[in-house]
Parts: sequence; structure tokens; C-alpha cells
Amino acid sequence: MASEEELFASVDALLEAEPQLPLPAERARLREAAGITQARLATALKTTTQSVKNWENGRSEPKSPRLEAYQRLLNGWAAKHPAHSTPAVPAPTPAPAPAVVPQSEVPATFAVPAAPATEAVAPAEAAAPAPAPIAAERPSRPTTSRRPATRKAAAPPTDPRFPHGPLAVLDGDGSAYGVDGIVLDCPATTVVELVEWTLRESGLGAAKLNRYGKDSDPLIVLTTAAAVKLGLPERLEDRRGLRLEEGHPVLKQISKAKWQLTQRGFGPWARIYRKAQGAQRQCVQLAILPWDALDSRAWPGVTDMEPADVARVLGVYAQRVITPRGSTAVSGLELMTALRPPTRPVQDKETGNWVSGRNPGSLGTEAMDPAPPEGQPEHPAVFHTGWKGGFLREEAYQWVRSVDLLSDEECTLPFAVGLDLNTAFLAAAARLTVGLSEPVHFVNPAFNPKVPGSWLVDLSHVEVDPRLPSPFTPDGTRPTGPAWYQTHTVAYAQELGFNVQPLEAYLRKETGAYLDPWHDRLKTAYVDTLADLGVTKDLTDTQFLAAMERHKQVDPAMAAVLAAIKATVKGGIGKLFENPQGKGYKDGDPWPAMQRPTWRPDIRAAVISKARVNMHRKLLNMSRMTGLFPLAVLSDCVVYPSPGDSPLDFLPYAASGKPQPGGFRLGPTPGLAKLEGVQSMLWAVDLMEKGYNPARHIKGGDAVLDEGE
Repeated sequence: MASEEELFASVDALLEAEPQLPLPAERARLREAAGITQARLATALKTTTQSVKNWENGRSEPKSPRLEAYQRLLNGWAAKHPAHSTPAVPAPTPAPAPAVVPQSEVPATFAVPAAPATEAVAPAEAAAPAPAPIAAERPSRPTTSRRPATRKAAAPPTDPRFPHGPLAVLDGDGSAYGVDGIVLDCPATTVVELVEWTLRESGLGAAKLNRYGKDSDPLIVLTTAAAVKLGLPERLEDRRGLRLEEGHPVLKQISKAKWQLTQRGFGPWARIYRKAQGAQRQCVQLAILPWDALDSRAWPGVTDMEPADVARVLGVYAQRVITPRGSTAVSGLELMTALRPPTRPVQDKETGNWVSGRNPGSLGTEAMDPAPPEGQPEHPAVFHTGWKGGFLREEAYQWVRSVDLLSDEECTLPFAVGLDLNTAFLAAAARLTVGLSEPVHFVNPAFNPKVPGSWLVDLSHVEVDPRLPSPFTPDGTRPTGPAWYQTHTVAYAQELGFNVQPLEAYLRKETGAYLDPWHDRLKTAYVDTLADLGVTKDLTDTQFLAAMERHKQVDPAMAAVLAAIKATVKGGIGKLFENPQGKGYKDGDPWPAMQRPTWRPDIRAAVISKARVNMHRKLLNMSRMTGLFPLAVLSDCVVYPSPGDSPLDFLPYAASGKPQPGGFRLGPTPGLAKLEGVQSMLWAVDLMEKGYNPARHIKGGDAVLDEGE
């Protein structure tokens, strides 16, 4: 039997090996009793004020050697400032392990439970996902990261595999700032060490957005100091290709460690990976801030923010939209695929085995050639056939009314007021039926407004008031003969009471509301972010205008998130019809963008056609209700002459005070309007006489309207 001295020696050894700190609240009490600020304590321990805050609210714990120094300081303060009743430090309770689906029950390719015998498609995963293999290899208490002791009760981790959220911003001192104020200690001094730390110890990542999709790879954002510490240059020498030059030591380190880069190389958004192990991906995304990873137009002011604030902005975006994968345009396109994965596991009826099959409602895995009028002259499927039949021109409005059509009464009005529709392209994507299968050619078909496609039809006989733009052309001019139109454009001609007789059509048999989940997620993100800035649905129109005037000053970080969401909408739609790039391109050659399933110019045309038709419908209703006609339209912005400097001076309201349906209405949701800017009527007429579009400059100063959201 062990003696008392031996037992005490063993206990003392444990105490020395694992320093014990008082509870977080007691740490704060002792510091305050000593009259020391968090900033002064941070300076003494050579850390950040945010780290001290995390230690005192239980978000994280210090690690050696700060742990021992912090313990010594607290012990000294405790001797000078004893509490009346100091609570004992509870022993840590290990967290229960999440349920694990036996891998023998499912194919290695799919991380889903086996389906019942009566099911032809694998059901959704259980609510608690199985831990990833790499996560299972982590030690119970990593020595290279400081993890939160507790998290806010109101925001528990959504996935036990990723307790620290989707991303972190790494600074030069090794502090990795995550979501919700978490700060991790990252000991990496090379890019390879950073990748391995991220996968094995960081606890970063995000769960899939669809049960048939893939988890989001962890994102590490590098500040300038962090990039230099890891051996990267502050500035890329290759400003055209935006790539780290061949032979750079970092590239050699990556190759030597058997890691790989994607074809786009090591640029502002670098992906470093190894072949997946079963269903477990081994991939880390890097974003390098000094290399302009965050475009200031989509992420205003973010690059200049402190690391913790950058983490907050990107973290909110990741939680509401998607973990950034590149530009907001790239993220917008990736979000479509994440919400509508191309494949799902299906059971082979003959063998009973689970195989990969097409996910209904998705775009599948194969790129699809456009119908000739839906492409462009340089596309191989068009160029090599010698197509001369014309192309779709479904673009957003760029129209200015002729000054000859201005009345004397309009010219005497004092103001020109610009209205901008909130995320007009997003509103158009709602419940939008698009084609999912190959286009099929028809001659002299009967028009069907429910079938998406491209129609060759003569709409030159459709007359509209000359003070309004034509609904059929981007520049608002009247068509002069047969042309190709998307279904929504032709359907609107019917809505106006005119007969349509298509000469040809390219239609798709399989259809679906492919963009619905994309629309729903982005709409929620947009509305929630506006609400964070004080712009909510319950405001009166007067209150709404006041809230919108100051919303960017309420919280610059959330204002940046809002800008990124809008850029995601616009860029995502634009990516559906990405043109060839580079001086070396030759007409008729394939280019990378057209070789992906999401290269779908017909879907982009459908969104823009519906958005333009929606705009014209409001313009027409406004003219009927108020007698007012626009001066100019640019995409989703319209400028009206007004007796006052507010939209309230000319928008139609019922006797009850409620907005009249059918016209422009103010509000914070997609499709409703906000004030874009106010100028004098003389200013607007002067621009119109010079051939400029007042809607482009209505904000005033050097501001130029972003053409479409």
C-alpha cells in the first residue's frame, strides 16, 4: 500500500503539471481589486486585450508560458485581496462523444446512414453528425490552441466537429481570431504548419448546407504581419496573374510536404489540399489580406479593420451566407451548388449498392452547351456551326428619356429623386422556374408562358407610352423586327394585351425552381443584416427613410456584411454567364468557365428578364396612378421628377395612409425601394441634354450607382 508521502507527492506532481486557475469571474474580480486594466494586464503578459477579455469571460484559456505567469499573478492578487467566499474550481467534465454511425454500414463515399429496404434514396443524416477522422485524432486537450472554456448559451456550436466556427483571422503574434470573440493560439511559422494545425487542432470548419453536399473547408485569413511571418511577400509581384511566382520557397515547402494547390495556384485565395480520406476532406482555404483578397467594393473598409473585427465581418457572412471561397461572385455561385448539390446517393436496384446519382432539381455534374441564341459568337458550339440567327439581349435597363418629351410642368418641378430597388435580381430569382435539361429546338411553336426558354418573336407592334422605356430592350428603344427573348419578356407582351406568334424556340423539358433555396438564404441574410443596422420591417416609411440614411454609421462591420451580401447576389448571377478572359484567347476555343455545370446563360437571362419586366410593370402602374413618368432608369434605379426632396412627395398612398399596391413601395425587403439620392431638376435635365444617365450619378459627388444587385 502506498504511503501518505507517496500519495501527496503524486498529487503535487499533478498540480505542478496542470496549473489551476480560478473561475473566470474570480479572475476579473482579482484584477479589478488590484486596480489593473485589461489593457495593462495584456501588456504585462505580452498578449492582446481581447485575449484577457476571453480569459475573464470563459471563452478561452491561456497556454504556456502565459498560463504559469497568469497563475502566479492571480495567486499574488488572491493573497492581497481575498474573497469572502472563493468558490472551488470544479474539475473539468469531459464532453459526451457524439453518436457515430458505424462506417461498415454505409459506403465509404457517402457519409449518410444506410437507407431502409423500402427507400430508393438515402435519408438525411442524423441531427448530430459523426466526428471527422481528423477531429478524432485530436488530443483531448491540444497544446497548440487555447479553446473556450464555455460558450454563450444563446449561441451553442451548431456542429461538435467545428466548435470554433468556420474561420479565423491570423495575426503576426500567432493569435487566430474567430467568431464570437474566440481567440486561438496558433504556433505555426510556415504555411505547411498552418495547414496541419488548422485541420488537426483548430476546430474550424462548417457543416454542409444540404444533406447531400459537402462541409465547408476551414478558412484562415492572413493579415500582413501573419503573411510575412509565414514567408509570404507583402505584395504579389505578378499583378496580372495574381499568383506566387514559380520556385518560391513557400511553394517548395508545400510540395515537399505532399500538399497540393488548385490550378489557380497560390494567389489571394489559395486552396491547399490532399486527396480526401474516404468522406473526409483535407483542404484549407487561405485568404491573404495584403494581396487584396477582400475587394473594397464588396467588403468596404474590411481590410483596414482590426483582426477581431475582420473575423466578425467574415464570420457573420459565413454563418448567414457561406464560408467565403473567393470573391463574392465566386461565393454566390458556390452557394447555389452548396444548396443544390449535383449528386446524391441512390440505391442500385440490381445490386443493392449505393451509387452516386443526379440530385433532382440540380444542374447535375456535366456542363451543358447553350442553345445558339443563348450563347455568344465565340462559344465553340456557336462558332463552329456558323450561327447567324441572332442572340438574346436580356440585359438590365440603361435608358434615358428624350428631353423633347419633358413637359413644362415637369421641368418646373424642383427636384429629381432616385429610387433604388433592394436586391432586384434577388427578388426576380424568387419562385423562378428555369430549365434544367438540354434545349430542344421548335419551329412555329405556340407560346407557353410556363415553359422557360428562348423565343424568336416579333414584338415591334407592341406600343407603349414614349415617356416609358420599351420593356423588351435594355436601352428602352422599340424593337424593329423579330428577335430572341426569354419567356418572361414574351409573357409580359401578352400581359399587356398583345398577340405573340413565335417563329422558333429553344425550350427545356425538365424545369424547376433551381434558385429558390439560394434566394431564400440570401433574402434572410439581407433582411437580418439590415435589422442589425436598425432597419426593420415594422418601421413607418418616414422612419424607414431616416433609418436608411444612418444605417451605415450604426455599425461599420455589419454595413460591410450588407455590402458583401448585395455583391454576392449580383456577382452570383453574373457568374452564370462568365465570358472568356485573357489576351491569348481565340474565338471558338473553350474557356474554363463554360466547362462547369453552373455556366448557364439562359438562367442569367431569365433572372434579368424578370427583373426588367418587374421594373417596367411598376413604371407603368406609377404612370397610371400618379401621372408621373421617369426621367431615367439604370438597372434597378429609377429617377423621378418630384415636388419635394423625398419619395414621400410623389409615391402613391391610399386614403388610409397605406402604399398603393402595384407601384414603388418603400421597405427593407428585396424588391421594395429605398432612396438612392436627390438632386435638382436642373441638374438632371442638364445631364440628359448631354447624353448622360441621371440615375448613374444621382447619389452625387463621385458616387456612381452599382448597376444591379
